[in-house]
Amino acid sequence: MQPARITVFAPATIANLSCGFDILGLALEGVGDLMHLELTEAPGVEIRKVSGMDLPLQADRNVAGVAAMALLEASEYRGGVAIEIEKRIKPGSGIGSSAASSAGAVWGLNQLLGAPFTTPELVGFAMKGEELASGAAHADNVAPALMGGITLVRSTDPLDLARVHCPPALHTCVLHPQIELKTSDARKILKTTIPLKLGIRQWGNVGGLITGFFTEDYGLISRSLEDGIVEPVRSLLIPGFTALRTAALEAGALGFGISGSGPSVFALTRGLETAQAVARALEAVYGGFGIPYEIHVSGVSREGVRALPEADPGS
Repeated sequence: MQPARITVFAPATIANLSCGFDILGLALEGVGDLMHLELTEAPGVEIRKVSGMDLPLQADRNVAGVAAMALLEASEYRGGVAIEIEKRIKPGSGIGSSAASSAGAVWGLNQLLGAPFTTPELVGFAMKGEELASGAAHADNVAPALMGGITLVRSTDPLDLARVHCPPALHTCVLHPQIELKTSDARKILKTTIPLKLGIRQWGNVGGLITGFFTEDYGLISRSLEDGIVEPVRSLLIPGFTALRTAALEAGALGFGISGSGPSVFALTRGLETAQAVARALEAVYGGFGIPYEIHVSGVSREGVRALPEADPGS
């Protein structure tokens, strides 16, 4: 018998991983949203509550609502779903806030319906939420959120996804300045054409990064974490970016870049101790900027969205 209610953890994500604009992503451990979903007899999607952030309750204006509506429309279920969201990832943070809500909604609803849809199909539904949030139906956040680990989006039309091997020692450090940078705005400033020379270098970095992950060649990973196309433009919107990058690399980071569209920045490291050292180095730099920030040291979530035990009503 399928449960009528489920609670899920939907992880934050780092998209792009420097050279992989719109095609690479990574799921974080311990940083994410909590979502509660319950099947209803009434058709449609009801957003009952959003805590932590001021977000719309209208289903067609909420990314979780839009993603869930897409799944329901494709399903044979004639009822609906009620959703409560505990937002712990700030919108506009650059670590997949909209993706977490979208992914958590479709994964949880799919479980309640007996898992009729495959993970790639869930990614397609979740992309509808991303389209509402940013104006582009990209999958580099929702794919790792749903699949876990590191993912490659080979194509979105048709959707073609691959799981990339994640070296066991790989860790991340994310610094989130408490300023909002909307994905839609960050996409508008990007150039629509690039010189062939830049493209060739970027393709080499993407190939090198993926090869480095599979072979656990940390030197190759480090050399490949380079973005000569998007980062030079978007880094201008992030206070202290150059100083932060210098501090991270001097502390032992494999590489440093912008998480998604920013303003969050990230470093990849070999091992937890190095990630913690990078965190201290970034805090030392950003403490003098007078801008509030959050910092997260995390491993890579191999599972992605997952179910959590339901709280005991009597407790």
